[in-house]
Amino acid sequence: MNQENSVNDSNHSWPELPIPAEWEKTLDAVHLWSQIIGKIRLEHMPWINHCWHVTLYVSARGLTTSLIPHPSGGFEIEFNFLDHRLDIRKVTGKRIFFDLKPMSVADFYVKTLDGLRQLDIATDIYPKPVELPDPIVPFPENTDQAPYHAEAVHHFWRALTDVHRVFTRFRADFTGKVSPVHFFWGAFDLAVTRFSGRSAPKHPGGVPNCPDWVMEESYSHELSSAGFWPGTGLGEAAFYSYAYPEPEGYRTADIEPGEAWYHEDLGEFILSYESVRTAENPDKTLLKFLQSTYTAAAANGNWDRNALEPKGHPNH
Repeated sequence: MNQENSVNDSNHSWPELPIPAEWEKTLDAVHLWSQIIGKIRLEHMPWINHCWHVTLYVSARGLTTSLIPHPSGGFEIEFNFLDHRLDIRKVTGKRIFFDLKPMSVADFYVKTLDGLRQLDIATDIYPKPVELPDPIVPFPENTDQAPYHAEAVHHFWRALTDVHRVFTRFRADFTGKVSPVHFFWGAFDLAVTRFSGRSAPKHPGGVPNCPDWVMEESYSHELSSAGFWPGTGLGEAAFYSYAYPEPEGYRTADIEPGEAWYHEDLGEFILSYESVRTAENPDKTLLKFLQSTYTAAAANGNWDRNALEPKGHPNH
């Protein structure tokens, strides 16, 4: 079966997102809230290569840690973007929740850790944000009141569910090592990554407020990675794709759709969310971007594609 024709052909409507300037303060606050929750998962999970143990996941209600092991009983923390609350649930049936509403990062931090203590899950985390430039304000000291634009957050989550569907479909067509479709709270992006199976040159590091060894381990092997983020730095939500290390000829490769372009400063291909949302078939349009950028990385990087791409796969 041809890959393109196997994508959902329904006239599904992807949600319109506000421009970042209209909800930037909410976005910044939720980003920091997600770092607090991600650090809690980091504290209790065993290490998994490429920092896969720290990520969040798209759920039917928002973003979740999934089940986190703990001696007193496993637990899960979920941003519920339907009812706009933070849920903390234990396998024992005990549950704590509080409303997501305008509040400071410090208030969110205190409410979350207090909730964990009430469930006998005492947790200490590194109280400073990561992957953000200075000046960095520790969570408990960030007392500025932040707005909570519930409708914008809801639309962003609905967009994540659409992106997750296509990323999951793309992930299936690869027999080599490939990441889950997961949400990184450091850069606040949903991502999926394919690996060639070969080791990569040592990463130079330099990510703001992130130890170089984290980047070195995360980029220890050749990869082609794609993702989606709200894009405050670009002024709009967008998809990205890059290769590490970037092979010669990659940035000049033919990429689909035609609206995609190579961002010299970022070293990544970019496709705006709006170009996908307004396409006749958004799923197919995004899949073309994912496949063509991966092909540029694999072909120019001399990946063993016969071993990595399944033959006779039901998705083809």
